[in-house]
Amino acid sequence: MSTASARNWGEVVFDEIIEDSAFGPRFSGDAYDENGNIATLRTTDISEDGQISYKTMPLAQLDEASFAKHFLKINDLVITRSGRVGTTALFTGYHLPVLPGAFLIRFRLSDKANPDFYRYWFNSRVGQQRLSSVSRGAAQQNINITNVKTLQVPLPPLPVQSRIASILSAYDDLIENNRRRILLLEQAARLLYKEWFVHLRFPGHEHTKIHNGIPEGWEKKNLFDVATLTYGFSFKSTLFNEQDDGLPVARIRDIPPGESKTYTREDAPKDKLLKDGDFVVGMDGDFHMNFWTGGMAWINQRVVKIAGEKELSTAYLRYACEKQIKDFNATIVGTTVAHLGAKHLKLIEVLVPPKSILHEIQSILDAIQCQIVLLSNQSKHAAKARDLLLPRLMSGEVAV
Repeated sequence: MSTASARNWGEVVFDEIIEDSAFGPRFSGDAYDENGNIATLRTTDISEDGQISYKTMPLAQLDEASFAKHFLKINDLVITRSGRVGTTALFTGYHLPVLPGAFLIRFRLSDKANPDFYRYWFNSRVGQQRLSSVSRGAAQQNINITNVKTLQVPLPPLPVQSRIASILSAYDDLIENNRRRILLLEQAARLLYKEWFVHLRFPGHEHTKIHNGIPEGWEKKNLFDVATLTYGFSFKSTLFNEQDDGLPVARIRDIPPGESKTYTREDAPKDKLLKDGDFVVGMDGDFHMNFWTGGMAWINQRVVKIAGEKELSTAYLRYACEKQIKDFNATIVGTTVAHLGAKHLKLIEVLVPPKSILHEIQSILDAIQCQIVLLSNQSKHAAKARDLLLPRLMSGEVAV
């Protein structure tokens, strides 16, 4: 396909390739139930690049017949309509019926459209600009079905749509595969730590006496005695930008992805800097924890970096601390969200074994940490390559 032919694709009103559409329904919060019969898809279950996190969808106990017209079907497009406006995802199926939330719009396309192509198009710079052009609201922007239906969208031949979607999906497949590998690596690290340091089935445990739950020759040490804790800096949010001007700022919301898209030129003490592999903890809400993989970045307020001192590695400290930190989430009561403070962190105790066992466990956990950082960075490079290629494919600059 040449660039010229791509420019001759033409555009149609989006409504011409829609079979059905609906807002996500509202229902009482009392219906949420961990044993519910229906999964509910929220805006927060959709990443900024349009990937659905099926595992985080909460369940609800609802009458299926009452919501029959709202359930998602495979290949439905779902667009966020409020808050983070315009992020577009493709529903690929789930083992339970799935309802989109009230801040989502569902579009079911005709057989002239490849849904994956339009997911990529709406998430492209041009697609986002057009969705933004129909957003409304003074305090908070939002979009509605009527306005989205009026948008002009490209309509390449169906084989071309499928080819473009296939090329871009190869990047997403790599990213998803890496994500799964990271989850497996983290699970393996936690299971190993639990086996050796909770169940005390470490190498040589058969010949080691246990006194008050601690193996002979082992010690329990306070976190502050074996680690350096660095709390974030109170940057001026008015100086934040999204133009890659300055250094990134790692906020609580940036901990799960391990990278930030917010920058500042404001300076802070040099110990407030992060590098790949650092262990960071968000001190509000769900107390997110992760190895940082976003390169050099500043630590924002309400984020803490925990680094090993002397013989303990950062990877070892992560798996020694994370369950204790998560347990605080169930016991700390704040006005609206849980707040983790230094007084809580000072309660954390780290079990330190003899050097031979410590060396063995740390060599494994450190290797897992390195692999997690490697896979995360590989995914970030793949995402950047996909995002650079996307507009060139959509414009026909790159032939398919």
